[in-house]
Amino acid sequence: MDVGARLQAIRKLKGLSQRELAKRAGVTNSTISMIEKNSVSPSISSLKKVLSGIPMSLVEFFSLDIEQDSNTQVVYKADELSDMSNGSIIMKLIGKAYPSRAMTLLDEVYPPGSDTGDDMYSHEGEETGVLVEGRLELTVGDEVYVLESGDSYYFDSTRPHRFRNPFDAPARLISATTPANF
Repeated sequence: MDVGARLQAIRKLKGLSQRELAKRAGVTNSTISMIEKNSVSPSISSLKKVLSGIPMSLVEFFSLDIEQDSNTQVVYKADELSDMSNGSIIMKLIGKAYPSRAMTLLDEVYPPGSDTGDDMYSHEGEETGVLVEGRLELTVGDEVYVLESGDSYYFDSTRPHRFRNPFDAPARLISATTPANF
């Protein structure tokens, strides 16, 4: 059995990045990467520790059928979207059940006066979106942009960023990030 490929498939099936799994398991990101590339062959105790971040037992790891089902959900009805809301900001995750998702797609609503917080976000990957309703302030690094309905953005998400709605009408945003971090 290819332990590295199996770990990668299960990690992606569970919607975890290498970084997130490493954090949850208390190991380094490079440990996960080396196991998945088969650069190292983990001991049973090391593999058990990594699997604790999923969480999953060794028995489940070796017996789980990870083949993608041909009946994988294609359409997600509005009431099936996963609620990832944060405070007053409404966030609905599209495609949570999709195995091995490579991106996160969100339908977000920012009520007047809402924001993602004083601290700017920064994470691996890329981020893009289109504002479909209202106005929204986007800060990337030292630059502040005001998005109008129909405007879009795309940036390297290692750059510090945040969203804010200082306006008096709700703003609706459709956004995507890679890798899938939700």
